[in-house]
This record gives sequence, structure tokens and C-alpha cells, in this order.
Amino acid sequence: MPESPELLIAICVYNEMENLPWLYEQLRALPLELSIVVVDDNSPDGTGDWCDETAARDDGFFVIHREGKLGLGSASLAAFRFAIERDFRYVLMMDGDRSHAPSDVPDVHAKLLEDPENQIAIGSRYVPGGRIENWPWMRHVMSRCINGFSRVMIGLPISDYSSAFRCYRVELLCRIDLKKVSATGYAYLEELLWHAGKQGARIVEQPIVFVDRVKGSSKINHKEAIRAVWIVFRIGLSRLFGKNR
Repeated sequence: MPESPELLIAICVYNEMENLPWLYEQLRALPLELSIVVVDDNSPDGTGDWCDETAARDDGFFVIHREGKLGLGSASLAAFRFAIERDFRYVLMMDGDRSHAPSDVPDVHAKLLEDPENQIAIGSRYVPGGRIENWPWMRHVMSRCINGFSRVMIGLPISDYSSAFRCYRVELLCRIDLKKVSATGYAYLEELLWHAGKQGARIVEQPIVFVDRVKGSSKINHKEAIRAVWIVFRIGLSRLFGKNR
């Protein structure tokens, strides 16, 4: 494996010992030169220990240990800073619970390779060819409402604002003041797109099939959805009144 591949796969986890080893093997089987970083929020199920053991035998695998469960947003920002500090060219974020198929990684990454003007590629559930499997109807409703609300308030031509399966050009992340991303949880997904849009970033979407987790428990709850709505609402107000956030 080359000493410095351009692509970093970043996975933010809490209690994913049932899923992470499988995901690691699938990623390593891809026909891509890549490194992997796992941000672990002090999982009590042994995830952190497994990461340390894997890092000891794979020099392209890294782990960031955090003191506790601090949220997806802050974990993702830690991964972004790692990618910037290590001079990666691309960082691809994906969930550690098997909801994002490793087989979709090459296609999402390829959206940035095919055009140098593309700066964020979203693995989208809501473009032709994308879909969701095994969700209860209420979660479908919540997701559709949040995405529709985000399109109105943020104003970018994106179908899937809340997808966490994304590939970024690190050069774009260097231009965004990451300290201004205030959301520590899932709402950072919409907020980061807002900041990227202010930088004139071209954002494209690649269809994926999202499959609800089979093992482990979901980290999403109604409080997270309410926080996302509130942050998107604040962004909409800033657009309406021309205030900088």
C-alpha cells in the first residue's frame, strides 16, 4: 500500500463492535488506495480496544480516542482536522453501523474525481436510483420533513441534506472556518452544507441505498431532529436578514 494515499475514510463510532470489524474488512477489500480513521467516543463495548489492535498491524489505520459521547458533529470535525493535518486530498465520511454500503464508496468518491469543480459528493437517498430500506414510516416522515425544510431555509439545490455519507475535498474544508460549525450532533450535516455554499462550493449527489442497521441501536432521536430544525431555522433567518453566522 502506498505511504500516502489521497483518500481518508472517516468513521465516527460509539459502541459499534458488532459492525466495525466487518466494515473494516469490506473497506480493505475495495480496489482503492485509502487510509481509515475511526473517531471513538470511549465506547464501553471494546470498540476502542479493537481499533488500537488494528492500528498496531495496519499502518494505514488510525484511531482518535475521545473522553466520552460528544456527538457526531464534533467527532466529524475531529476527523476533518485529522485529514487537514495529514495532508489528505479527500475525506469520505460514512456511518459505522452498515447502513452505508462500502461498495458505494468508489462511486461517491468518483464524483469528485470526474470534475475538479465538484467539492462535496453526497451519497443521496433522494435522487433517482437512491432509496431507503427497513425504516419505520415515522422516520421516513421525519427525514422528508427535515430535508424539505432545509431546502427552503438554506436554499441550496440538494435533495438529501441529512445524509452522512459524503466525500469532501480537504481543500474546501481548509477554506471553511470549522470553528463556526456550532452543531455538535447530527445537525452539523445541514450546517456544514450552508458554510460550504457560502464558499461557492459545487455540491453533487450520487444515489445510494441506505439500509437501516441490523445490529446495535440507533443514535438518532427526536431531540436530534428538533436541534436540526432549530439550527436550520437560524440559518434561514440569517439568509433572510443578511447576517453572517
